Amino acid sequence: MKDREDGLVSIIVPVYRAAAYIADTIGMVFSQTYDRWELLLVDDCSGDGSVEAIEKTLSAYEHRPVEAVFDNIGRIVEYLCGEGKKVFLICKNKNEGAAAARNTGMALAGGRYIAFLDADDIWVSDKLRKQLSFMDEKRAGFAFSAYEFGDEAARPTGRVVHVPEVLTYKKALSRTVIFTTTVVLDRDAVPDELMRMPLVESEDTALWWQILRAGYAAYGLDEVLAVYRRPAKSLSSNKLKAVRRIWNLYRRQEKLSVFSSALYFVFWAYRATMRRI
Repeated sequence: MKDREDGLVSIIVPVYRAAAYIADTIGMVFSQTYDRWELLLVDDCSGDGSVEAIEKTLSAYEHRPVEAVFDNIGRIVEYLCGEGKKVFLICKNKNEGAAAARNTGMALAGGRYIAFLDADDIWVSDKLRKQLSFMDEKRAGFAFSAYEFGDEAARPTGRVVHVPEVLTYKKALSRTVIFTTTVVLDRDAVPDELMRMPLVESEDTALWWQILRAGYAAYGLDEVLAVYRRPAKSLSSNKLKAVRRIWNLYRRQEKLSVFSSALYFVFWAYRATMRRI
């Protein structure tokens, strides 16, 4: 674990078969109006040219190998990108999924703030600046924002998901309104051990509930700061998987009774449906 730097945002991006998007993702981070950040790109054995695309994009910057801080983690390359900015390319030795990739990034992060970004999603250029200002105003350790659905090319569709001002644990159980790409966590407020993603399906939702269950609140900035890229096709099997995952979270992760699980599930299903129509 590195000593954390106040004001620095560690942006964690799990990379898996993201060759088509990753150059744009890197450029998007460089375009942020808030410039105190480090970017941690954690490749989860993509095998599709993602690593090569990252290396090509960053080839203009000075770079050097860095000694791995964990046994068997794989190769780590540090890119020094001017004005104090750093990009870390972390190539894992084995595929372990998005949750483990994010946890690897967390363990290597040197910033006070942790921001999650998926490789195929979009941030607006002043996302970090606005969100950090909002967190300072609210004295929030956990913040998220509204977002808009995009098409396969990430073009905004006009369908916006608005967010509540404050979300507590019980309220969060009945809605999955927190979009991972909009989340920022303050490590001075929320302990690192609570930020480790559980290695379960729907790991992001499990993480939000884990933090909220510990007594923290999540503060919503109801302004669109991200675009959620969605494929043109939406298979019914994926919806069935989502239903199974949320039910398993209630019963296995949160250990709720059948009755409580069913009650929260009804509200979750209603809100999930309304969000997509």
